[in-house]
Amino acid sequence: MQTRRSFLQQGSALALGSLLMNKSIAADLFKAGKFPAPGLQLFTFFNVIEQDVPGNLRKIHDIGYREIESAFSRLGGYYGKSPKEFAQLLKDLGLTWRSHHVLGAPFKLPPGSKMPTGADGKPMVIPPMKNLRDNYQELVDQAAEGGVTYLVCANTPIETLDEVKASIEVLNKTAVAAKKAGLLFAYHNHDAEFRAVDGVIPYDLMLKETDKDLVKMELDLAWAMKAGKNPVDLFKANKGRFHLWHVKDLDEKNEKVLEFGKGHFDFKPIFDHAADSGMKYFFIEQDGAPNPLENITTSYNNLQKLLK
Repeated sequence: MQTRRSFLQQGSALALGSLLMNKSIAADLFKAGKFPAPGLQLFTFFNVIEQDVPGNLRKIHDIGYREIESAFSRLGGYYGKSPKEFAQLLKDLGLTWRSHHVLGAPFKLPPGSKMPTGADGKPMVIPPMKNLRDNYQELVDQAAEGGVTYLVCANTPIETLDEVKASIEVLNKTAVAAKKAGLLFAYHNHDAEFRAVDGVIPYDLMLKETDKDLVKMELDLAWAMKAGKNPVDLFKANKGRFHLWHVKDLDEKNEKVLEFGKGHFDFKPIFDHAADSGMKYFFIEQDGAPNPLENITTSYNNLQKLLK
């Protein structure tokens, strides 16, 4: 299956302070069923949002999403805009630019892989992109300029143990720079991080050898479950570290990304343990969504049913 893994492989001090809420207060909120407003990862709209950035963002808002996580765009930069311009656009539309995804190292397709197709059915075309290995300070500075709360490493090389160790070094280095800039930093997983490399599980090593106070995790729930992991077990073993979640669903064969609630995963126990995870925000994502507006509407409606 062509996923974002195959495609990618190879805010301010005030905002920061607002996140450091008392843990007992956070737990009480989750027990009361008061979750943060649903967010959306804009990769769901790849090859679609570029056709009308303001118009599509307005439609996303009207569905009910309030938090935005951005990614790369064919338009370059931040959907063709500077960080400040994109932040202002979101603010004007009643949206919050909560986090931004960047690459951990230069993009390359794995051997034998083909470029995945977008919603238009054509192979995706990507512009040159900066990466944390080579440009971490520039990417941190841009995120800080836009007032983003979290900078997130979307993907990093983990095909060998040497790559895993080099990636961990980049994550720790970026996290220090992010803190100095008033940002929080996180790492986003796919399923490959849970497969052994030279006898080591990359995700386990990342949790152990990155600074737990500076490197938070954005757990992609579906990819973790596809790899046979129970998110609740991860939460209990690493309490408070999973500030961000990606929420998506998969078909019975774990091959196709579906709208939330249309697949076979049971998300209720996961949301029941949100306080253990340390979750602050979560984002709906549907890689290669065939009809993004329709798809995210279905996901939003099903999510509301679950959270009632």
